[in-house]
Amino acid sequence: MPLFERLYNFAHWLTQDRQEAEDLVQETYAKALKGFGSFRPGTNFRAWIYQILRNTFLTSRTGLKSTATVPLELESDQESLPAVNETPESILLQRSDRQLVQEALGQLPVPYREVLLLCEFEEMSYQEISATLAIPMGTVMSRLSRARRALRDAVQQLQGTE
Repeated sequence: MPLFERLYNFAHWLTQDRQEAEDLVQETYAKALKGFGSFRPGTNFRAWIYQILRNTFLTSRTGLKSTATVPLELESDQESLPAVNETPESILLQRSDRQLVQEALGQLPVPYREVLLLCEFEEMSYQEISATLAIPMGTVMSRLSRARRALRDAVQQLQGTE
């Protein structure tokens, strides 16, 4: 299945629940297969399928609330061995920083969170994000700027150094 892991990760970030993310991806593929006739060859398939996932997520919600967050930990991080120069203290600091960012990301409104996730984690271009979210590229850039600022402010507030 093309893009399965990436779609699942994005769905997991949006839903903040593994079971719901699995259902969302399954429904996305079902809708994509059913509506494949609407896909125009030569256009961006990745943006098209992400847009289906996002629209399916939005229609599954009565209101857009972002109260919880999903761990940023990558599965590959759990399997890697620490570098020789890492100490238990440095590992603890890294994990606490990651946890702080996760909590701050969870405080962001969904429109900010999704544009950050698509840009930073899915490494989509502004054009792909624009197509996926069905918003102008200028809106992508301004929303991304505001999202980064809001994330920085949330991290600072959580650290108590506002």
